[in-house]
Amino acid sequence: MSAPGPDPARAALDARALAWMREPGWCRDEARFDALALDLFAFQYEHCVAYRRFCARRDRTPQRVTSWREIPPVPTGAFKEVALASFPLGRTQHVFRTSGTATAARGALHLDTLEIYEASLLPTFARYVLPDLAAGERVDFTILAPAPQELPDSSLSHMFGALLRALGSADSAFVVRAGVLQLEHVLERLRDAETRGAPCVLCGTAFALVHLLEALEARALRFALPVGSRLMETGGFKGHSRELARDALYAWIARRLGVPPQRIVNQYGMTELGSQFYDSVLLEPDAPRRKLGPPWARVRIVDPVTGDDLPEGQAGSVVIVDLANTGSVAALQSADVGRRSGDGFEILGRDAGAEARGCSIAADAMLAGELP
Repeated sequence: MSAPGPDPARAALDARALAWMREPGWCRDEARFDALALDLFAFQYEHCVAYRRFCARRDRTPQRVTSWREIPPVPTGAFKEVALASFPLGRTQHVFRTSGTATAARGALHLDTLEIYEASLLPTFARYVLPDLAAGERVDFTILAPAPQELPDSSLSHMFGALLRALGSADSAFVVRAGVLQLEHVLERLRDAETRGAPCVLCGTAFALVHLLEALEARALRFALPVGSRLMETGGFKGHSRELARDALYAWIARRLGVPPQRIVNQYGMTELGSQFYDSVLLEPDAPRRKLGPPWARVRIVDPVTGDDLPEGQAGSVVIVDLANTGSVAALQSADVGRRSGDGFEILGRDAGAEARGCSIAADAMLAGELP
């Protein structure tokens, strides 16, 4: 039997989210966010049985929740245990999975549409990584990651593929194939950019960049990429065998590629989210570095025990409410520690025990056979 057709209430919520994402300008509207967040919570409470159990056990129902700050956040680790979808799973069009080994449990985000995901990522990336891009202008991307055809369940690869389609020049390229950095291809592209004086955009995970930098060091190679070039890195600085501080990585990039730290943007995102956050350095070069995101997403820094908001500068758990998550759950609690910084936030690291504790408690609530 085929899956039922689209839910009219869900279609209306999607339309409201898409209208906001596609508006010119960048309007941060608290009343609009609160209204859509509460309507989305009510829909997800009704249509995602596992989430309803989770909320009901906390006595958080649409009748009792009056602000987006009160919407119960699900630990991201719960996506490894439960299919958190607010639509019939038979309507799934795409699944993004968290990274992991072949034997380890991997979180899964089920999507019945990619339209909202892409509508959120494109203007956010353009604003924070390409704030000086003229309308209709395309840029030369070098992507230190596999193409989406190679890793179809990677949200990061899909994001890069969408960016190249919308914003990339015809010469843009992915330079990781079958898990291997195509070093000669990268060197050719770097030399070409340097020779032509054409600004370029490098994107990739922090440790893909480390592999490139190690290769450059081994060959005693240095580049001076043209003024206007920039680099976006993501994925954190902790590898399987060592940890590299952000400042050390950025200084290494500056020495070997000629891209200064103020032209390097860190992205903060996760598979379970539909939106991403970026360092502010290119948009606001004279302001302190902090993470900023789109108007349709909010970040709370909370006490991990009480769930209460913490004052600026105090470290706590990172909670995100993302209105691009219309098909799953909009409120998520990460396993990251952060602190509020003005109108943005900083990521300080991982809470090693957060996922183990939060995931087991959340899964117990969601997998229970009946409501309390």
